[in-house]
Amino acid sequence: MSLERHLKIALDENRLLILGTQVLFGFQFNGIFQEQFEELPSLSRLLAGAALMLLCVVLGLLITPPMEHRIVERGQDSPRVLTLATLFAAGALLPLSASLAFDVFIAMEQIAGSAWGVGAGAVFLALAMLAWYVLELVVRARRPAMAQEEPQKPTPLETQVDQLLTEARLIIPGAQALLGFQLTVTLMKSFQDLPFEAKLVHAAALCCIALAVILLMAPASLHRIGYRGEDDPEFVALGSLFVIAAPIPLALGIALDTYIATSRALESTRAAIALAGASIVFFGALWYAFPIWRRLTDGRS
Repeated sequence: MSLERHLKIALDENRLLILGTQVLFGFQFNGIFQEQFEELPSLSRLLAGAALMLLCVVLGLLITPPMEHRIVERGQDSPRVLTLATLFAAGALLPLSASLAFDVFIAMEQIAGSAWGVGAGAVFLALAMLAWYVLELVVRARRPAMAQEEPQKPTPLETQVDQLLTEARLIIPGAQALLGFQLTVTLMKSFQDLPFEAKLVHAAALCCIALAVILLMAPASLHRIGYRGEDDPEFVALGSLFVIAAPIPLALGIALDTYIATSRALESTRAAIALAGASIVFFGALWYAFPIWRRLTDGRS
């Protein structure tokens, strides 16, 4: 299989993973503002906050390969991007498994009690490990090593356009879902009870996610209206700028909402500030500092 085909499949697989993660993140955030949340035991509230932070880790890992592809390789196919996409997707499944187990525990605890919650959480964690890791390792051990890749060639323009639009599609559905959850939260009674400062923080987060959605939709609009659907190197350059810029407000929006959600879940402003700060540093390091460092160490302008 060609490098071009391998990378296209890797981007599609990441898109599948990230959409589910971002929708789950939105539900997680939404659930913390439900009235019943205040009546949860302390352990369940703590696990809800932990699940939210684990999903932030998953998002950070899954969005990194497209940023590497845009910033370091400038849309050119590269074995390094393919390797990074494989490693980060595999790494993202572990915190996703733990987050899913925590959420199952919380739900089952409310339905049938703590013992059933622990059992159900453990079962789903084991199932995730089997389906996402054990099966893959067994299959990989039975298959022969991959054939040596052909010498790297310049990526065709039509492939660059296709991959650019795929990378925009990778992020935007989840961002749109998160924006929807942010809007519904403002209509909840628990949100109205928040301090005015917290409401302003949420308003800023909502505007950040809305800006990210606008930036991510721009390449499709530009390609269809501006370039009439024709492939053009100038479109790749302009579209790449939008895709590179969009994660900035996305990271800020997630960090601000993380502050609000964790302060409510943990009942600690200091802990919420620390977690929100850690999330923005984590996103900034993976999405920008790491790719820029890679580019500089390659001796590229």
